Amino acid sequence: MEPRINFFQNAVAAKFLRYINSAGKAVSDSTLPAATQELVKIRASQINGCGFCTDMHTKDATAAGETAQRLHLVAAWREAKVFTEAERAALELVEQGTRIADAAGGVRDDAWENAAKHYDEDQLAALVSLIALINAYNRVNVIVQQPAGDYQPGMFG
Repeated sequence: MEPRINFFQNAVAAKFLRYINSAGKAVSDSTLPAATQELVKIRASQINGCGFCTDMHTKDATAAGETAQRLHLVAAWREAKVFTEAERAALELVEQGTRIADAAGGVRDDAWENAAKHYDEDQLAALVSLIALINAYNRVNVIVQQPAGDYQPGMFG
């Protein structure tokens, strides 16, 4: 499988990726827990059907010490006992934030209020930014049909 366009070699695309990668640094440098960041990226990527990002973020999470059990249960997090209440709040927010078109009212107040119980304002800002960012990455990769499976942790860092 080949992508429709090589987003890594096209000058316009490469410039765009540099900008959104720069925006991502604000999130990665935040106090939002790194494990939560990876769970959020994985869940949005699963919802959006982005194989490239799902591959990348499950491998990055594994390299950072995440357990296989938790990674296998991200898609079924509501029924899994392996996530903290804070992680569950973040997973609910990413689901609602990713499925905006499916929800008549967007992100529900109860989902926001639950997240606000577990995260301070800076962490909430990072969480919202991360949800927007991973959805942008997912859309790029799904549109260009970026193939999955070859990512190695750290290859873009």
